[in-house]
Amino acid sequence: MAIQDYLRKRFFPHIWCPGCGHGVVLNGLLHAIENLGLDKSDIVMVSGIGCSARITGYVDVHSLHTLHGRALAFATGVKMSRPGLSLIVPMGDGDALAIGGNHFIHACRRNIDMTAIVMNNRIYGMTGGQYSPLSGVGTKATTAPYTTIDHDFDVVELSTAAGATFVARTTTYHIQEMTSLIEKAITHKGFSVVEIFSQCPTYFGRKNKAGDAVAMMETYKNNTVRLGAKDDVPESGKIRRGIFVEKELPEYCGEYEKTIQAAEKRAKA
Repeated sequence: MAIQDYLRKRFFPHIWCPGCGHGVVLNGLLHAIENLGLDKSDIVMVSGIGCSARITGYVDVHSLHTLHGRALAFATGVKMSRPGLSLIVPMGDGDALAIGGNHFIHACRRNIDMTAIVMNNRIYGMTGGQYSPLSGVGTKATTAPYTTIDHDFDVVELSTAAGATFVARTTTYHIQEMTSLIEKAITHKGFSVVEIFSQCPTYFGRKNKAGDAVAMMETYKNNTVRLGAKDDVPESGKIRRGIFVEKELPEYCGEYEKTIQAAEKRAKA
C-alpha cells in the first residue's frame, strides 16, 4: 500500500502553521505504519484536543477525536473490547501530562498494549501559546510574560517510573530515527511511549527567540545526543535520544483474559 493511501486527502491542506513539527511527526508515523505493512482496518488512532490531536483527522484509519486529556482513557476502552487492534495515541503537552497526566501514568502502570506518541513542543499552540508542563523554568509564554517558574516534567523519567515497558525519545530533525522508534513501539507488546521534540516556531520560537523552524531543528541536531554515542557524556549537557526502556512484562489485556477464563471456569464448577 502506498503511503498516500493512509491519508484522508479530502481534509487537506492541514491546519498546522508553516514550520510546525507535527507534520514531520505525521510523516514519520505513516512511514512506520507502511514499513510494518499494517492494514488500515487493524489500526485505531485516538487523540484529544490540540495541534497534535489533529493527526487523527488526516489519517485514513479508524479514529476517535475525543476530549482534552482523555485520549488514553478512550483508547483503553477500545483496546479492552478489541485487543487485536493496534492502538496509536498521538498527544501533545496537555493531553499527555497536564489534564491527561493521571490517565498517562496509569496507562504506563497497567502496561496495556498501545503506543503513546508525545509531541513535545513545550507550549500550547492551538489555544494561544500558554505554557505547559513541558515548558520548563525561564520559558516565555502568553500566560508567563515574565517567564515561568514551573519545572518541567522529564517524559522519559516519568514514563519509566510509572512502569511503561518501552520508552524512547527523538526529535523531528532525526526523521529516520523517529520512524524506526515508532515501528519498534508499535510492535512492542505493552505500553510504549515515544517522546518527540517538535518545533513550534509560531509561539514557542517567536516568544523565546528560538528562531524559525529551521533554527529550531538545528538546535535539535546540535543539542541532542544518541544514547551510547562517543559524546554521550553527562558533562555535554545534551538531551539524550534513543530507547531508554525495552522490557517484557505481562500485558494488561492478556492478564484480563486470564481473569475472565478463571471466572468462567469457576462458574461452571
